[in-house]
Amino acid sequence: MLIRETPLFIDGPVGQLEALYLDVAEPRGAVLICHPNPVQGGTMLNKVVSTLQRTARDAGYITLRFNYRGVGQSTGSHDMGAGEVADAEAAMAWLRATHPGLALTVMGFSFGGFVAASLAGRLEAGGVELQQLFMIAPAVMRLSAEFPLPERCTLTVVQPDTDEVVAPQLVYDWSDALTRPHELLKVAECGHFFHGKLTDLKDLLLPRLTN
Repeated sequence: MLIRETPLFIDGPVGQLEALYLDVAEPRGAVLICHPNPVQGGTMLNKVVSTLQRTARDAGYITLRFNYRGVGQSTGSHDMGAGEVADAEAAMAWLRATHPGLALTVMGFSFGGFVAASLAGRLEAGGVELQQLFMIAPAVMRLSAEFPLPERCTLTVVQPDTDEVVAPQLVYDWSDALTRPHELLKVAECGHFFHGKLTDLKDLLLPRLTN
Protein backbone atom coordinates (compact mmCIF):
# COMPACT_ATOMS: atom_id res chain seq x y z
CA MET A 1 0.00 0.00 0.00
CA LEU A 2 1.31 3.44 -0.92
CA ILE A 3 1.75 5.62 2.15
CA ARG A 4 1.63 9.34 1.39
CA GLU A 5 2.72 12.25 3.55
CA THR A 6 0.13 14.85 4.46
CA PRO A 7 0.87 18.50 3.55
CA LEU A 8 0.24 20.92 6.41
CA PHE A 9 1.29 24.24 7.92
CA ILE A 10 2.83 24.71 11.36
CA ASP A 11 2.96 27.96 13.31
CA GLY A 12 6.59 29.13 13.27
CA PRO A 13 8.42 32.05 14.90
CA VAL A 14 7.81 34.38 11.92
CA GLY A 15 4.68 32.82 10.42
CA GLN A 16 3.64 29.56 8.83
CA LEU A 17 6.04 26.72 8.08
CA GLU A 18 5.20 24.43 5.18
CA ALA A 19 5.59 20.77 6.15
CA LEU A 20 4.99 17.15 5.14
CA TYR A 21 3.83 14.79 7.87
CA LEU A 22 3.46 11.03 7.95
CA ASP A 23 1.66 9.14 10.70
CA VAL A 24 2.09 5.38 11.08
CA ALA A 25 0.34 2.75 13.15
CA GLU A 26 2.14 1.64 16.33
CA PRO A 27 5.13 3.94 15.75
CA ARG A 28 8.59 3.18 17.07
CA GLY A 29 9.11 6.91 17.55
CA ALA A 30 8.96 10.23 15.72
CA VAL A 31 11.61 11.77 13.46
CA LEU A 32 12.11 15.42 12.49
CA ILE A 33 14.18 15.97 9.33
CA CYS A 34 16.04 19.22 8.54
CA HIS A 35 16.87 20.15 4.93
CA PRO A 36 20.04 21.65 3.37
CA ASN A 37 21.08 25.25 2.64
CA PRO A 38 18.08 27.29 1.46
CA VAL A 39 20.30 29.89 -0.22
CA GLN A 40 21.64 27.13 -2.49
CA GLY A 41 18.19 25.76 -3.31
CA GLY A 42 17.78 23.35 -0.41
CA THR A 43 14.19 22.35 0.43
CA MET A 44 12.36 19.58 2.23
CA LEU A 45 12.00 17.85 -1.16
CA ASN A 46 15.77 17.41 -1.55
CA LYS A 47 16.51 13.82 -2.59
CA VAL A 48 18.72 13.10 0.43
CA VAL A 49 16.02 14.45 2.75
CA SER A 50 13.48 12.29 0.91
CA THR A 51 15.73 9.27 1.44
CA LEU A 52 15.95 10.04 5.16
CA GLN A 53 12.15 10.29 5.32
CA ARG A 54 11.58 6.99 3.52
CA THR A 55 14.19 5.25 5.67
CA ALA A 56 12.57 6.47 8.88
CA ARG A 57 9.14 5.49 7.52
CA ASP A 58 10.34 2.00 6.66
CA ALA A 59 11.80 1.67 10.15
CA GLY A 60 8.37 2.38 11.64
CA TYR A 61 8.67 6.05 12.58
CA ILE A 62 6.29 8.96 12.28
CA THR A 63 8.07 11.60 10.17
CA LEU A 64 7.93 15.37 9.80
CA ARG A 65 9.95 17.40 7.32
CA PHE A 66 9.47 21.12 6.79
CA ASN A 67 10.70 24.15 4.88
CA TYR A 68 12.61 26.83 6.76
CA ARG A 69 11.45 30.44 6.69
CA GLY A 70 11.54 31.88 3.17
CA VAL A 71 11.49 28.46 1.48
CA GLY A 72 8.50 27.24 -0.54
CA GLN A 73 5.34 28.42 1.17
CA SER A 74 7.03 29.11 4.52
CA THR A 75 6.77 32.72 5.66
CA GLY A 76 9.74 35.04 6.17
CA SER A 77 13.25 35.31 4.77
CA HIS A 78 16.45 33.31 5.20
CA ASP A 79 18.44 33.83 8.39
CA MET A 80 21.11 31.15 7.82
CA GLY A 81 21.55 30.43 11.49
CA ALA A 82 19.52 30.90 14.65
CA GLY A 83 16.33 31.57 12.69
CA GLU A 84 16.34 28.16 11.03
CA VAL A 85 17.09 26.50 14.38
CA ALA A 86 14.06 28.33 15.82
CA ASP A 87 11.97 27.07 12.89
CA ALA A 88 13.09 23.50 13.63
CA GLU A 89 12.24 24.02 17.30
CA ALA A 90 8.70 25.07 16.33
CA ALA A 91 8.35 22.01 14.09
CA MET A 92 9.53 19.76 16.91
CA ALA A 93 7.12 21.44 19.35
CA TRP A 94 4.26 20.57 16.99
CA LEU A 95 5.48 16.99 16.69
CA ARG A 96 5.79 16.59 20.45
CA ALA A 97 2.34 18.09 21.05
CA THR A 98 0.80 15.80 18.43
CA HIS A 99 2.53 12.68 19.75
CA PRO A 100 3.36 13.21 23.44
CA GLY A 101 5.55 10.56 25.00
CA LEU A 102 7.03 9.19 21.78
CA ALA A 103 10.80 8.73 21.50
CA LEU A 104 12.27 11.58 19.43
CA THR A 105 14.97 11.49 16.74
CA VAL A 106 16.38 14.40 14.74
CA MET A 107 18.04 14.09 11.31
CA GLY A 108 19.69 16.73 9.16
CA PHE A 109 21.55 16.91 5.87
CA SER A 110 24.34 19.42 5.12
CA PHE A 111 23.21 22.81 6.53
CA GLY A 112 20.39 20.77 8.03
CA GLY A 113 23.01 18.79 9.96
CA PHE A 114 23.97 22.03 11.71
CA VAL A 115 20.29 22.83 12.33
CA ALA A 116 19.53 19.33 13.63
CA ALA A 117 22.53 19.32 15.98
CA SER A 118 21.77 22.80 17.27
CA LEU A 119 18.13 21.90 17.84
CA ALA A 120 19.09 18.70 19.64
CA GLY A 121 21.41 20.61 21.96
CA ARG A 122 18.73 23.21 22.67
CA LEU A 123 16.10 20.56 23.39
CA GLU A 124 18.37 18.63 25.73
CA ALA A 125 19.28 21.83 27.59
CA GLY A 126 15.55 22.41 28.01
CA GLY A 127 14.99 18.99 29.54
CA VAL A 128 13.65 17.25 26.42
CA GLU A 129 15.24 13.82 26.00
CA LEU A 130 16.16 12.68 22.49
CA GLN A 131 16.78 9.15 21.36
CA GLN A 132 19.07 9.78 18.38
CA LEU A 133 20.70 12.50 16.29
CA PHE A 134 21.83 11.81 12.72
CA MET A 135 24.07 14.33 10.96
CA ILE A 136 24.51 13.62 7.23
CA ALA A 137 27.41 15.39 5.44
CA PRO A 138 27.00 18.05 8.14
CA ALA A 139 28.09 21.68 7.88
CA VAL A 140 30.17 21.38 11.06
CA MET A 141 31.92 24.68 10.30
CA ARG A 142 28.71 26.43 11.39
CA LEU A 143 28.69 24.85 14.84
CA SER A 144 29.95 27.03 17.69
CA ALA A 145 29.60 27.59 21.42
CA GLU A 146 26.33 29.38 20.61
CA PHE A 147 24.98 26.04 19.33
CA PRO A 148 26.18 23.32 21.77
CA LEU A 149 25.71 19.67 20.90
CA PRO A 150 23.53 17.36 22.98
CA GLU A 151 25.43 15.07 25.32
CA ARG A 152 23.07 12.21 26.07
CA CYS A 153 21.40 11.03 22.84
CA THR A 154 23.03 8.60 20.42
CA LEU A 155 24.95 10.52 17.74
CA THR A 156 25.69 9.15 14.26
CA VAL A 157 27.62 11.15 11.64
CA VAL A 158 27.65 10.04 7.99
CA GLN A 159 30.28 11.67 5.78
CA PRO A 160 30.89 11.07 2.05
CA ASP A 161 34.64 10.74 1.45
CA THR A 162 34.67 12.74 -1.81
CA ASP A 163 32.32 15.48 -0.61
CA GLU A 164 32.73 18.55 -2.82
CA VAL A 165 30.67 20.88 -0.56
CA VAL A 166 31.74 20.05 3.00
CA ALA A 167 35.43 19.12 3.13
CA PRO A 168 35.59 15.54 4.49
CA GLN A 169 38.74 16.25 6.50
CA LEU A 170 36.93 19.08 8.27
CA VAL A 171 34.30 16.61 9.46
CA TYR A 172 36.92 13.99 10.36
CA ASP A 173 38.88 16.53 12.41
CA TRP A 174 35.71 17.71 14.11
CA SER A 175 34.84 14.10 14.92
CA ASP A 176 38.33 13.43 16.31
CA ALA A 177 38.02 16.45 18.59
CA LEU A 178 34.55 15.50 19.83
CA THR A 179 34.71 14.31 23.43
CA ARG A 180 31.27 12.72 23.59
CA PRO A 181 30.63 9.18 22.26
CA HIS A 182 29.51 9.02 18.65
CA GLU A 183 29.79 6.97 15.48
CA LEU A 184 31.43 8.29 12.30
CA LEU A 185 30.50 6.44 9.12
CA LYS A 186 32.51 7.19 5.97
CA VAL A 187 30.93 6.50 2.57
CA ALA A 188 33.56 5.61 -0.03
CA GLU A 189 33.56 7.18 -3.53
CA CYS A 190 30.59 9.35 -2.61
CA GLY A 191 29.93 13.05 -3.19
CA HIS A 192 27.94 15.47 -1.07
CA PHE A 193 24.56 14.70 -2.66
CA PHE A 194 25.00 10.90 -2.57
CA HIS A 195 24.58 10.52 -6.34
CA GLY A 196 24.24 6.78 -6.94
CA LYS A 197 24.69 6.16 -3.20
CA LEU A 198 21.24 6.84 -1.74
CA THR A 199 20.65 3.11 -1.28
CA ASP A 200 23.96 2.89 0.59
CA LEU A 201 22.82 5.72 2.85
CA LYS A 202 19.56 3.95 3.61
CA ASP A 203 21.41 0.70 4.30
CA LEU A 204 23.60 2.50 6.84
CA LEU A 205 20.73 4.21 8.64
CA LEU A 206 18.04 1.54 8.70
CA PRO A 207 19.69 -0.83 11.20
CA ARG A 208 20.60 2.09 13.45
CA LEU A 209 16.97 3.18 13.53
CA THR A 210 15.65 -0.30 14.26
CA ASN A 211 18.15 -1.49 16.88
